[in-house]
Amino acid sequence: MTIFLRISFFFLLATQMCFGQSQIKTQSDFTPPPEANKIPIELKNFGHTRIDNYFWLKDKTNPEVLKYLEEENAYCDLVMNHTKPLQEKLFNEMKSRIKEDDESATFYDNGYYYYYRTEIGKQYPIHCRKKTSLEAKEEIIFDVNKMAENYPAFVFGGYEISNDNNSAIYASNTTGSWADYNIRVKDLTSSSELPDIINKVASYTIANDNKTLFYVTIDNALRPYQLYRYVIGSNKKAELLYEEKDEMFRLSVGKTKTKDWIFLSAGSTNTSEYQFIDANKPQDDLKIFYPRHQDVDYSVYAHKDKFFILYKDSTCLNKRIYEVSTESYNDKNSWKEIVSHNSKIKLESLDLFNDYLVVYKRENGLRLLEVFTLKDMKNHLIEFPEPVYSINSGYTPDFNSTKVRYIYTSLNRPTTTYDYDMINGTSFKVKEQIIPTGFNTENYTVERLWAQAKDGKKIPLSIVYKKGLVKNQQNPTLLYAYGSYGSSSEANFNSNIFSLVDRGFIYAIAHIRGGSELGEDWYEDGRMLNKINTFTDFITCAEYLIEERFTSPDYMTIFGGSAGGLLMGAVVNMRPDLFNGVIAAVPFVDVLTTMLDSSLPLTVNEYEQWGNPNIEKYYNYIYSYSPYDNIKQQKYPNIIATAGLNDSQVLYHEPAKWVAKLRDHKTDNNIIVFKTNMESGHGGATGRFDRLKEVSLWYAFLLDRLGITN
Repeated sequence: MTIFLRISFFFLLATQMCFGQSQIKTQSDFTPPPEANKIPIELKNFGHTRIDNYFWLKDKTNPEVLKYLEEENAYCDLVMNHTKPLQEKLFNEMKSRIKEDDESATFYDNGYYYYYRTEIGKQYPIHCRKKTSLEAKEEIIFDVNKMAENYPAFVFGGYEISNDNNSAIYASNTTGSWADYNIRVKDLTSSSELPDIINKVASYTIANDNKTLFYVTIDNALRPYQLYRYVIGSNKKAELLYEEKDEMFRLSVGKTKTKDWIFLSAGSTNTSEYQFIDANKPQDDLKIFYPRHQDVDYSVYAHKDKFFILYKDSTCLNKRIYEVSTESYNDKNSWKEIVSHNSKIKLESLDLFNDYLVVYKRENGLRLLEVFTLKDMKNHLIEFPEPVYSINSGYTPDFNSTKVRYIYTSLNRPTTTYDYDMINGTSFKVKEQIIPTGFNTENYTVERLWAQAKDGKKIPLSIVYKKGLVKNQQNPTLLYAYGSYGSSSEANFNSNIFSLVDRGFIYAIAHIRGGSELGEDWYEDGRMLNKINTFTDFITCAEYLIEERFTSPDYMTIFGGSAGGLLMGAVVNMRPDLFNGVIAAVPFVDVLTTMLDSSLPLTVNEYEQWGNPNIEKYYNYIYSYSPYDNIKQQKYPNIIATAGLNDSQVLYHEPAKWVAKLRDHKTDNNIIVFKTNMESGHGGATGRFDRLKEVSLWYAFLLDRLGITN
């Protein structure tokens, strides 16, 4: 299936830390923050009444709303003005770790080698290819820098090359949204743009006749729901092939690796269904692969004469793998099980080649790669050297390749791309991330720890810190987590975080329930009527770091974005005493009101994540933790919250309302600031350097709350 995330403290003694310190400013050192008007409305459900004073902030066509957001931005600038030298220093540090003139690893597909490169001072990549040989002349397909000129935000959503290599269908938008794109066609023989422009597209692919385009459009709630067929350059109206009527389901279209089939997937959280068309016969009708059944979730991977199915139902939550001939696909009795279910190992995805099957799976929180030789199903694991690492799938589109690409990284090891030779069982390095300022992995310690929850579950923690750190409860710490949608938080290398680690921070990732790090049960135990476990797991991890003397509440800062921002909002309501500073990036904090509004993006499709609050038991449960609804008169940590005016995933008004209500209820002198990107969406700034400015602001906020000045 095809799916970023949401300090009261005195002084640091000079003997405890090796960097500068200052008198820590509090709220009373500044002019009062903006005060949003209170226009109370009553929200009634199941005999229960909620009063929302800030519901009016939802209307961004209201000039008063935009005025308020601008006032909040100005206030954030005022409060953070004295940190500008620190922000600039952080920005320059992070930028200096980026090789500005870099080139990606190349990949081979249908006669060409593809790659992208970046140039000094430029924000966006340049996508290129070379015909037949790496020594051939470079052909620039897209210079995104030129495409982004004159736009404050620009998102390039990727491209697909036609089978004859002469056209590129590409997606982009100028809103910063992740949900919808405009697609266009570029003639690569002349570098000219064709007049065809299709709006509000979520996914697309082109048939093997090089002219028939299949694409999925979105509805007003941004749900991908209609599949169209269109002949490029024709005057004919696009033909609607399929409309998904069930609001729980989202569509996605794409071509198989073999290039033989075009698949349309329809999926909800728990259930899926595939339909397909022969890519060589694009005018054929859609055929159903296997009809949808509630709580049966499957994915299809095509070989030349058979299909492989990654399958889940109530008897195999961690999935099993079947194979079936292309002639017998619709007879489930003909499916042959080739990899059985294992309650301790989750099968995540497959990569198929002519002679090999590669299975990505997860055990004890770590991803493993298993290679099967298709002629005899002999199998072996690819070995990795470290106890804490992250493996991500590389891109190997050549079906006939005997090598599979993977990307290896860890908290203290820059990202390295490898090709694994499936014939002789060896990996060789294709590309290693270069840190221009230099980076020595031996200067840092990485640990895998386990915190025990009150119900006995052991929660993995991945941490990194400078060697020589002393457990004296005085180490500044940044604890990150996500914990939703079954998305696993990987222990990836993040060069930005070393601007904190090199200042003495411990950086920790809590692999809490709601993700899938420990299998599908780990996910199930952190969603719907088990969602509270996500929040209590995070609190348990924070308490564990304190109990083990890594840090203390005065030094504990936390970070989460999107659904991870929901996590931030929930835990500061539950245990504000544990945390000094909070980064809540585009936080999903008004959960109950949002999930009651089916006209909003994602709402209906996510009933199987959070529960449908139109049903009383789910209403009551969501109300019990919804951050906005559970703000109370108490002390709160220092908080920096962000939003994107064009955010389609978490609408800007959620953090805006949250901040206004927090300020109205908090009983402390801590600082809360709120910054809205008025030009972009869920991912914030779209340029690679502009993003660093946002991160610099976040980090400067935390450092300032700890009295760290350089």
